[in-house]
Amino acid sequence: MKILVCAKRVLDTTDVNLKMDPVRGTLIKEGVPSILNPDDANALEAALTMKDANPGTTVTILTMGAPAAKFMIRECLAMGADDAYFLSDHAFGGADTYATSVTLEYGIRKIGDFDLILAGRQSIVGDTAQVGPQLAQRLGLPLVTYAQDIKIKEGKAIVQRQLEDGYEVIETPLPCLITAVKELNTPRYMSGGGIVDAYEKEIITLDHNDIDLPVQRCGLEASPTRVVRSFAPELKGQGEMLKGTPQEMARTLVAKLEEKNVW
Repeated sequence: MKILVCAKRVLDTTDVNLKMDPVRGTLIKEGVPSILNPDDANALEAALTMKDANPGTTVTILTMGAPAAKFMIRECLAMGADDAYFLSDHAFGGADTYATSVTLEYGIRKIGDFDLILAGRQSIVGDTAQVGPQLAQRLGLPLVTYAQDIKIKEGKAIVQRQLEDGYEVIETPLPCLITAVKELNTPRYMSGGGIVDAYEKEIITLDHNDIDLPVQRCGLEASPTRVVRSFAPELKGQGEMLKGTPQEMARTLVAKLEEKNVW
């Protein structure tokens, strides 16, 4: 089985140095580390688990981004992926979800057919959860989102799709595209030997010419989305913790609500 994992390099949004430029309304990236998008790490772990259980299975990484993303790709290879393709070109810059899905589609069609495509539910930077579904639509593949369990059996994927109050089981033929949530698994660590092997593997870099993608169909020029304004929400006042027995805290809470004419 041939599995493709779409992986993205993102800024670590939990880093204390991540701040918003109040004038430009953009993120200040200097000094903020970049990481493998967490949901994509779950997708990669699912692929590697299938590889461990099914000899002959290969796992390929596909990434679109700036040259700095190569370090993240090496991490994916060190975790156990077999090979990697890197879509990197100035023409891809400024892409929204639509233009990104177009570029990924052209890249996948160029590098070959796959039995299964896995991706994270969404990136922690955009949180749109749009690229996976858009890519499936462009490739004409069945799509299952929010996967919290995946089983492959007799040419079919049996997926538990997470809902707000439970899950539903969906069965779909391969090939298909599945997006993963964090509850799917716990991503493995890189191994020492895997790190050494990762730096001996070639990362195949492709630009828009290599994948036969017209420059008018990628990047900012092909992106219908326009960001009008980005801003950090104003901090609200700090909450007050009540103390005492449940009865005492209830009386205090009622009194405070009455003071504010809420009760």
